[in-house]
Amino acid sequence: MNPKDDPASPQHTWKMGRVVLQRETAHRGGKTVIVIKDFATHLPLSVIETIAKRVRSACGCGGTVRDKRIEIQGDQAAKIRTVLEAEGFEVRGVK
Repeated sequence: MNPKDDPASPQHTWKMGRVVLQRETAHRGGKTVIVIKDFATHLPLSVIETIAKRVRSACGCGGTVRDKRIEIQGDQAAKIRTVLEAEGFEVRGVK
């Protein structure tokens, strides 16, 4: 099913805007995480948590939401970019 046809998809309610992907390893024991940040200020935390869940399931890895930022374990920027673009975001940052 196309996410645009899904009535439960957050993009039916909100204009998604632009997000930035950033690769981080500092203070994580050498492990790499991809941070999705700079969500539009009008998006509530519940929408960000829904998007985080979809990204985690698409990547098959763990992650968390902290301070309106999503942290996804592992270096899977391409998969994350694909999921976010399907949700209606303009994605910048890590290629």
